[in-house]
Amino acid sequence: MKLRCAVLDDFQSVAAEMANWSTVSDRVELVSFPEHFTDEKELAAAVADFDIIVTLRERIPFPASLFAELPRLQLLVASGMRNSVIDYAAAERHGVTVCGTGSSSTPPVELTWALILGLARHLVAESTALRTGGRWQSTVGADLHGRRLGLLGLGKIGSKVAQVGQAFGMEVVAWSQNLTAERAAECQVALAPSKEELLRTSDVVSTHLALGERTRGLLGAGELALLKPDAYLVNTSRSAIVDQDALVDALRRGAFAGAGLDVFDVEPLPLDHPLRTLPNVLATPHLGYVSQHNYRTYYGEAVEDIAAHLAGSPVRVLGRKP
Repeated sequence: MKLRCAVLDDFQSVAAEMANWSTVSDRVELVSFPEHFTDEKELAAAVADFDIIVTLRERIPFPASLFAELPRLQLLVASGMRNSVIDYAAAERHGVTVCGTGSSSTPPVELTWALILGLARHLVAESTALRTGGRWQSTVGADLHGRRLGLLGLGKIGSKVAQVGQAFGMEVVAWSQNLTAERAAECQVALAPSKEELLRTSDVVSTHLALGERTRGLLGAGELALLKPDAYLVNTSRSAIVDQDALVDALRRGAFAGAGLDVFDVEPLPLDHPLRTLPNVLATPHLGYVSQHNYRTYYGEAVEDIAAHLAGSPVRVLGRKP
């Protein structure tokens, strides 16, 4: 009898075509779930008779209570090599091996700039007006050349965002709790003396930090109040870096020009959430990692993880040594 493998959050129903599953198809039956499960009990009921689960990013938590409801589960594959919503100790207690895959490459950089440019040039409003017979030219775009780009984080992604900003002729400054003058100089970026100074003086602020205890709620009401009235805030990292209630309040009041968002506290974003309708928000449904290259990496290495598990030699094990 074949093992059953559930692919969760396969929104585009492309998991089967993004990898060569034939290498395990003689022993594994693949079942795709394009709908998102928001209720743990509903999820447990849907996948209770599966032996393998493939999950994308950190969208679905796997706490101890969920592992207890999945007695057949042998292998959990999560895209990326870091996942904060899996209870690894519980997985080990229940005999579940957790494996990862390669991480995103550069698409978050590309999406960051899609949001910045979309905000600065009001692309959604102008394109919609053009298609629907609305006014011809109703907005005046913001120039990026000569303006200041403030980066919270100058790691793998932030440094690439900096390069694009420099190509646009922007002055780039960066800050993070661990950022050194040497690292900033290496990227030809100015080191902001403080987070507050970066927020006060930047025309575009973009976050590129990992979520942790020191970065959770890094931008609250007080920090958002420092932004210039014509500044834009872009978040393609993790929603919890920015206090969502404070963000909605500031955007409703027009405290700054607008926000470009790809990450949210609850995903998919509820239909009645204000971020869906605020006119100064350009929002995308967590598309930063959704690209052909990344999907081929995720699902291709998920197949490798499954094959290695079947062979009794798991690879890319997360949370504990194999």
